Amino acid sequence: MVGRSLSSSPFWEEALVSKIRTKSALEQSLMLEGILHCIQQHSQTTLYHMFGLILRESASEELVTWHLAKVLELSHQSSSHREGMALAVGITSSSHLEQVWATLEHLGRTRFLRSALVSSDSQDNALKASFLSASVMLAKALGQESSTQSYKFTQIPELIQCLLCILQKEPNFLATLYRQKVILVIVKLSQLRPRLKPMVKSRILQTCLQSLYTLPRRRCSACPQVLYQKCMQALDLLLQSFVSENKSMDELCFLLQHTEPWLKSSKSYERKRVVQSIFLLLKHVVDRVKLTEEAMPSELGHQVGLLTLLWRDKDEVTQSHSRQCVYLLLQLLIQQKGSTAEYMRLNKMKNFETSLRRDSEMKFYNLVKALDENLTVAQHTQLVLTLLQGLCSHNSLHCNLASKLLLTIIEDHSIRPEQVAEILQGLFQELPRIVFKEILHSMMRAVALLGTQHTQQAVEAVLSLCQPSERQVVPLWKALATTSPLARKVITLLYVKLKVRPPRELIRVPEQAKLVSLLALGTIYELLYVPEYRATVRWAFAGILLGLLTQLHYLFELDAVEGISDYQEESLEVKALSPSRTCLEALKGLFWTTNYWEVFAYLKLLRGWELFEHLETYPEGVTLLARAMAHYDCEVKSPEERDNIVAVLIIAEFLNGQELTQYVSRRTMDSFLSLGLNNPNQLVRTMSLKGLSSTLMHPQKVVLLRDQLASLLDSFLKPEPKDLLGLMEILGDILHRLGAQGIGCISLKIAQQLLPLFENEQEGVRGEAILLYGDVIHSGGKKFRQQLKNHAFQALVPLLLHLADSCPDVVMKTKFTFLRCALLLKWEFRKELFGKLAWGRGLGAENDIFIYMVESNFGSYHQFLMQALVYLSSPNRCLKVTAMKFIGGILQDYFTDLCFHLKRGDVKTLRKCEQGCLSREQGRDPRHPAWAPGTGPGPPTPHLGSGHRAMTPTHPAWAPGTGPGPPTPRLGSGHRAGTPTHPSAGAPGRAPGACPFPAGLPSAPQQAL
Repeated sequence: MVGRSLSSSPFWEEALVSKIRTKSALEQSLMLEGILHCIQQHSQTTLYHMFGLILRESASEELVTWHLAKVLELSHQSSSHREGMALAVGITSSSHLEQVWATLEHLGRTRFLRSALVSSDSQDNALKASFLSASVMLAKALGQESSTQSYKFTQIPELIQCLLCILQKEPNFLATLYRQKVILVIVKLSQLRPRLKPMVKSRILQTCLQSLYTLPRRRCSACPQVLYQKCMQALDLLLQSFVSENKSMDELCFLLQHTEPWLKSSKSYERKRVVQSIFLLLKHVVDRVKLTEEAMPSELGHQVGLLTLLWRDKDEVTQSHSRQCVYLLLQLLIQQKGSTAEYMRLNKMKNFETSLRRDSEMKFYNLVKALDENLTVAQHTQLVLTLLQGLCSHNSLHCNLASKLLLTIIEDHSIRPEQVAEILQGLFQELPRIVFKEILHSMMRAVALLGTQHTQQAVEAVLSLCQPSERQVVPLWKALATTSPLARKVITLLYVKLKVRPPRELIRVPEQAKLVSLLALGTIYELLYVPEYRATVRWAFAGILLGLLTQLHYLFELDAVEGISDYQEESLEVKALSPSRTCLEALKGLFWTTNYWEVFAYLKLLRGWELFEHLETYPEGVTLLARAMAHYDCEVKSPEERDNIVAVLIIAEFLNGQELTQYVSRRTMDSFLSLGLNNPNQLVRTMSLKGLSSTLMHPQKVVLLRDQLASLLDSFLKPEPKDLLGLMEILGDILHRLGAQGIGCISLKIAQQLLPLFENEQEGVRGEAILLYGDVIHSGGKKFRQQLKNHAFQALVPLLLHLADSCPDVVMKTKFTFLRCALLLKWEFRKELFGKLAWGRGLGAENDIFIYMVESNFGSYHQFLMQALVYLSSPNRCLKVTAMKFIGGILQDYFTDLCFHLKRGDVKTLRKCEQGCLSREQGRDPRHPAWAPGTGPGPPTPHLGSGHRAMTPTHPAWAPGTGPGPPTPRLGSGHRAGTPTHPSAGAPGRAPGACPFPAGLPSAPQQAL
């Protein structure tokens, strides 16, 4: 047959052969893969003929051996397949006889000989059947015995290993139920004690999946289909059994990890089988298993990514199952969180997307939102890294899907600052393997978006990828210059990195090459010659020039100038530059690339650049460079007015302090500000005039302003003062103008008048009073500081309660004044308090603020209690509820201390308060019983532990883009740091992060804190 085929070649063979010879080895390999895929679906002699021709004309022996073995691994049961294989082998052997012979010999030893040894007539088959029957009987007997779980069967792993050996020796087709029986026996044995170790489970999964997923595609015959279905049902039962034994997300991820090779398989039917198994497993877990452990393994994000990449698989069943698998995984995550709203939203999104067209952008957006809301940061990072790996596929649909998902994730601002470094590192590794240019352009757009959102993290990440001289990193820097504002931020950050210069004594010699300033230097040198940065370099010319000059001097200080004089411009040898030579070449390139070539030529002709090669002649080189720049009108000033504006704004504000006169005389400041009156910018003229009229320039104004302040204070003393807001605004302006001069004793009087206004019904009045109070307590000077401290202490509880004010503007001003009181009183952990006020949210932040306040005022608990009691009769329900929670926390955690400090008058006040509460509650609904201190357990509070003074808040403040946030305080010895010397040290305390207030109250306090 082969001879006939070769002698009577088809009419198209000659044309096909000529085209094959023009193809590269990679293109020939892709053609063979496509033909092999078609052969599996349609057995045609023409396809085998083409397959053999490509192998015959191929010059790669490895390619011939590989693809010939793959075609011979196809099923031999059909006569058309056998004839086609013979034709392909015959054609190939005309050019590659040795490779064909070796492949056939290997196939005979491995496949056909093994099939002969396990034939139904052999003794091995009988022995295998007997052993398997015995194993089945043993498993049934153990399953029927109720006391089985009280024993430990230590030989189970060895027995399972024997069963796996039987499974491995099964032929690559279905003829018996041996596979099903082996898997079912393993299911029964795995349920016995002791539980199987992960290594044994892993071996079971690898063997079972390999045995079933690699089976040839099912034919029309009914018998193999029935056998296959039974085997797959046994496999599903095995996976479900493993999850039932260990009901955790970790176990589920462990099982999914073993399916990864098949999810990445190049064979469509293998991907279809594994996705179906995963779908049935996840559906079983969602419907029938309650996961006990709230584990969030990061590998789950990787599995979600692999399944998402199959949304555009060639097989529609695989597409459908992969989508359902992703939604089932999200459903499991939502169930663990216990979020009913998220669960309903996921179902709506799932139903809505079924009606959308396949490539709908809305579908991707909804998926990205769901993933961002339900995956942890580590899981989300693994998801993105998996999608990055999908960019390297040779399947354009596969790559487009990964690219669209990545762009949607970044456009949705789903990437957090701590993810940027790992994501850019993953992209950098995958860039060389991306095949399609459109995908490469999309990823550069993604880098630009990432840089816009997290510029500092992106610059630091790209700096750490490799040496700046390596060309592979240039595309990333180009992507970070797609817009002018982004390019300016990048250059500014590089300039800041260039100025990070630790002293010589703190640097070890091996660490010199890793200095951040050297990496920034090398990067700036490379970017000088990148066209996308030309305009930005011109904009930052003055800063870069100063940075390079000082960097070169710094390298002289480090004695890191080796090779600076050995550079040969005419040499064609590619050689890495030393840091010092890089700095000098960057200095030269700065003038050349910014079109100041005259300056470059001036120094070149006078051999002025050589003066920068030695420390002794360095000053002479700088002088010569400055002379050249002056001669050729080289701009070193910014053409923008913002420098003058910022300078005059800062100076005008500094005129309100006392420190400025220590450095600059009044005459000098008068001259500078007078020049500002002639500036063309209106803002500069205005601020200069304001500076000239300040109290520092005219000290006689201090007395006049204080007299005016005294007359305004009389307006406060009236029964019903008019226009409180206007009055407080004028007072604040006078305080600001007096600045460090202070207002003396009047400050205490104003503070006394402002404190009652904290409870004003008008939000604007109480907010302005709270804000002005913070200015007043810092304006009394040293003489009245102690009295103002005492008054600020009286305002602590009102301020703390107003952190739960219903008005957000009042809450913001309260936080500001509360912190200023803490600074005035010199609390410990002031920085940590600021972190909680600025970024803290929820009950944990409430608890930490409560602890910072109470523990910083040891021995004053009873005073806080008495101040809070006043608010129990407040008409403002929000303040009243917050006061009740505060009182509950004080009574619970500091009851023993209160017993030591409460006086007889305080106890009487408590009783009056109790009687007043009871009388007010008598007319209320009996479903809301009255409560007052001393009448019972009081409002419900969460279960709190002991040792409140030895605790560390467990919710450190953090906000996106701010890094790790203020450090969490560690409370040590001493009563303010956690271990009181008072006899009441054993009083009940509060567990870290626990809420000092009862739950279930209005949302205003939670929004405020």
